[in-house]
Amino acid sequence: MASAFEQLRAHLNVSVLLQAKDLRRRLGFTLVALVVYRLGTFIPIPGIDAVAFAASFRTQSGGLLGLFNTFSGGAVERMAIFALNVMPYISASIIVQLVTPFYPAWEKLKKEDGEAGRRQLNQYTRYLTVGLAAFQALGIALGLQASPGLVARPGVFFIASTVATLTGGAMLLMWIGEQITARGVGNGISLLILAGIVAGLPQGAIQTWDLVRTGAMSNATMLVVVVGGAAFCAGIVFVELSQRRLAVHYPRRDGGRRATGGDRSFLPLKINPSGVIPPIFASSLLLLPATALGVVGQDTPDWLRATLAQLQHGRPLFVSIYGVLIVYFTFFYTPIVFNPQDTADNLRKHGGFLAGVRPGRATADRLEHVLMRITVIGAGYIAFVCLLPEILISAYGLPFYLGGSSLLIVVVVTIDLLSQVQSHLSAHQYAVLIRRTGLRRRPARDNSSTAATRAVP
Repeated sequence: MASAFEQLRAHLNVSVLLQAKDLRRRLGFTLVALVVYRLGTFIPIPGIDAVAFAASFRTQSGGLLGLFNTFSGGAVERMAIFALNVMPYISASIIVQLVTPFYPAWEKLKKEDGEAGRRQLNQYTRYLTVGLAAFQALGIALGLQASPGLVARPGVFFIASTVATLTGGAMLLMWIGEQITARGVGNGISLLILAGIVAGLPQGAIQTWDLVRTGAMSNATMLVVVVGGAAFCAGIVFVELSQRRLAVHYPRRDGGRRATGGDRSFLPLKINPSGVIPPIFASSLLLLPATALGVVGQDTPDWLRATLAQLQHGRPLFVSIYGVLIVYFTFFYTPIVFNPQDTADNLRKHGGFLAGVRPGRATADRLEHVLMRITVIGAGYIAFVCLLPEILISAYGLPFYLGGSSLLIVVVVTIDLLSQVQSHLSAHQYAVLIRRTGLRRRPARDNSSTAATRAVP
C-alpha cells in the first residue's frame, strides 16, 4: 500500500493543482489565516516596554517559558497579543476529556446524542477556554506589573486591558484554528503550533552558524548536529508511516447470477495513533503554572523559584514529569482516536470479520489486545523522541533549536497535511472522472432517444 508521500508524488503536478479549484481555495484560505496569525505575534500588548521585557525574558527563557515561546512563534518573547497561543484551548480540551467519563451528563452527550452532543461539548470547551485564558492573562498582568521597569503606567487599567487583550487573542486564535479545520486544509490548531515552530527555524539556523563562525562550536559538532537531526527526522517519519495490519475477510454471497463478497482487506493500525496530542497536552499542563509564575519578579517565594528552576531542559524533575505525562496521555487518548468496540460493531454491520475471530465481543477484545500492545510501543517511542534531545542539550550542550516535542509536531503535522492534500486531489480526480464518464454517456442516450422518436410515426 503506497504511503501519502508516494501517492502525492505520483499524482501531484502543476496542471492537476491548477484544475483543483476547491483545493486551491482551501490552501489559499489556510495561507491567509496563518499570515494573520503571524502578524498578531508581532503586535505587543498596550502599556508594556517591549525592549525591557525582551531583555528580562532572555534571563529566564531556558525552561518552560522558552518551550512556550517556541510554540507561539516568539509571541511570548515579544509579549504580543497572541502570547497565550492556543494553550488555553488545549488545556480546556484536556479538562473536558478527563471529566467526561466521570460526569454522566457529559458522558451521555458524547455517546448517545451524536453530533449534537459533540457540538455541545465543544461549546463547553470554548466557555472553559475563556476562563482559563482570563486566569492566565491575569497572572501575567500581575507578574508584569510587579516587575519594575516593564510597565509604563501600572494600575487597574493596565491589568484590565492586558486581561482583555490576551484573552481576546487566545479566543481569536481558537476561532482561526476552527476555521482552518472547516474551510482550509489540515487540523487548524496543530497548524498554528507548526507555524509558530517553523517561524523560528531561520533564526535558529543563523544562531548556529554564528556559533560555528566565531569558533564557539566546532565543525565536527555542527556535522553531528545536522546528521543526527536528519536521522532523527527519518526515524520519526518511518515510525509514523508504520502500520500493524489486521486481515479482514468478507463472506461470499450468491445473489442469483451475481456473487458478491468474498473479498479480503486490511485494517491498518498506526504505531502512534495519538499523534502529537500527548506531548502537546503534557506541555500545556506543565506550562499552565509557569505562565502565571514565570514572569514574576523578586517577590516569588524561594521554594517556588527553586521548583521552577528544576523545570528546565534536561533537569531530572522536568524529564520525570514530562515523561510520565506523555505516557499517560498516550494511553488516555489512543482509545478516543480508535475505539475497538465501535470498530468491531462497524465490521459486523458490513459483514466483515477478523481471521480466526468471531464477530462481536471477541473481535473487540482482539482489537483491544492489539491496540494495547501498539500503545506500549507508541508511548515509549513518543517519550524517547521528546526526551532524548532535552537530555542531550543539558548533558552535552548540543545547540538543538528544536526540542523533541517540537520536532515530532513538525513531522507529524506535515505528514497529516500531505495526506489531506492527497485526499483532496484524489476527490478532485474522481469527480473529473465521473464528469467525463457522464459526458460520454449522455450523447449516446440522446442519440438513441432521438432515433426512437424518429421511428415513431
